[in-house]
Amino acid sequence: MNRIPNRKAICDVLMEEAGKDRDILVLCSDSKGSASLGPFAEKYPEQFVELGIAEQNLVSVASGLAACGKKVFAASPASFLSARSYEQCKIDVAYSHTNVTLIGISGGVSYGALGMSHHSVQDIAAMAGIPGMRVYLPSDRFQSAALIRALLEDEEPAYLRIGRNAVEDVYEEGNIPFRLNRAEVLKEGKDILLVSCGEMVRPSLDAAFLLEKRGISAAVIDMYCVKPMDLETLLLAAEKAGAVLTVEEHSLYGGLGAMVSQAVSLHCPKPVRNLALPDAPVITGTSKEVFRHYGLDKEGIAEAAAELLERGGGL
Repeated sequence: MNRIPNRKAICDVLMEEAGKDRDILVLCSDSKGSASLGPFAEKYPEQFVELGIAEQNLVSVASGLAACGKKVFAASPASFLSARSYEQCKIDVAYSHTNVTLIGISGGVSYGALGMSHHSVQDIAAMAGIPGMRVYLPSDRFQSAALIRALLEDEEPAYLRIGRNAVEDVYEEGNIPFRLNRAEVLKEGKDILLVSCGEMVRPSLDAAFLLEKRGISAAVIDMYCVKPMDLETLLLAAEKAGAVLTVEEHSLYGGLGAMVSQAVSLHCPKPVRNLALPDAPVITGTSKEVFRHYGLDKEGIAEAAAELLERGGGL
C-alpha cells in the first residue's frame, strides 16, 4: 500500500529541479508542514518564502515574483486559497497572466473532522470560472510529479488541488502515460463510462472491476485536467457507452459533473448522473468515512452505476 502522499511527490520534484534552476520559488502561508515542503525550505532557504497566515498576500506576492521572471509555486490549504484569496487569484494571477501555480493542499474533505470551514468542495467551480485559470486534480503521486514537471515547462496560470493523505496508486512507477491537458483512459468499456478526477479515480477504477463481476462493462477516464477538459477523449468514450457517471470530491454544482454533463448533452446526448457531495455541510469524519457515507467509495460508485443503467441508461 502506498504511504507517500501527493504533496510529498510534489516537494520531491521541486527540490530536484530547484537545484538546477534558481528561478524556481516556493511560497507558503504558514503551511510548509501541511504541504510537506519543510525539506524544500531547509535545503533552499533563499528560494522559499513564508508569508504566514495571509493567503491574499501569498497570492499577490507570488504574482509579483512571477512578474519578475520567477517560476512560482504557492501552496496553501485549498479551502482558504480558493476562497479567502479568490480576488487575488482572479486578478493577480489569471488576469495578469503570471507564471504562478497555485497548489491547494488538503483539498476536498481532507480536513474531515474540522468541518465546513476547512472543506474545499467549491474550488473546482470557483477556479474553473476564472478566465485563463487551468484546474488540475492529479489522481496519484506519480501523476502529481509528472504534472509538476510539465508545469515547470510552461508559463500559464494554474490551480492544482491535492488531498492530505496518501492514496492508492493508479499508475506504475516508470510507466506514467502523462500528457498535459489530455485525459487518460484507464479502462475500456461499452455499457457505462465512469469519469472522475483526483482521489476519486482509484475507487472509480476499482468500481469498474466490481461491475465486471455483475456483467457490466465499464470504461474509466482519469479527467485530471478538469480545465481545459479533454473533450476529444471524453466524447469518444461517451459515444460508445449507454450512460455516463461522473465521480468527484466536490459539490454537485459547477464541478466536473456539470462540465461533463454540458459536453455530453451538446455533442452526444445520453443519461448522465453526477455522483458528488451534497449541497450541505458534510458529516464529520475521516476522508474514507465521508466517502463511504456518500457513496463515493468503490462499492457506492458501482451501485450508482448499476442503478443508472437499470433506470434506462443502456442495459
